[in-house]
Amino acid sequence: MTGHICEIAQLGAPVLRELSEPVEQVSSPEIRQIIHDMINTLTSTQGVGLAAPQISQLKQIIIVGSRPTARYPHAPLMTPTVMVNPGFEPLSDVKEKDWEGCLSIPGIRALVPRYKIIKAIFTDRYGNRVEQIYEDFIARVFQHEADHLDGKVYLDRVETSLDIISESEYFKLFAQS
Repeated sequence: MTGHICEIAQLGAPVLRELSEPVEQVSSPEIRQIIHDMINTLTSTQGVGLAAPQISQLKQIIIVGSRPTARYPHAPLMTPTVMVNPGFEPLSDVKEKDWEGCLSIPGIRALVPRYKIIKAIFTDRYGNRVEQIYEDFIARVFQHEADHLDGKVYLDRVETSLDIISESEYFKLFAQS
């Protein structure tokens, strides 16, 4: 089975504001095709995560695949991991604000509060239930992608409009640090 590189839905597209449906059969041809398309699409970008609604598929599937890129030069390495029907519980009340961007909202960065450490619960692409602890950057990416499944984008979590800047200003101010 081959995957395609899909167009990424942009802010304002109704699909980004809709609730995604749980996946019943991870091994179905439809779901396997969506997963292949998501992997191909993510690896063709400078992104570190992707949610199915971003390729106009309202299914509860995300991929977290972190690596240093031009957009995230300090990102840790994490093999792209398919997460079906993902959920999480915070392992601490501690939230940290850090900068986020999104393939669906090009050119903008914002400070977003997220839980620092979480236990993620999901089904992998082979149908196995997984519980995994993530912290810092990976926990942030997981929460960001999971929000897409609930029709939310990271700008919905920003505490003040003063925490939103252009990506070009972000790179001027912060890329050197």
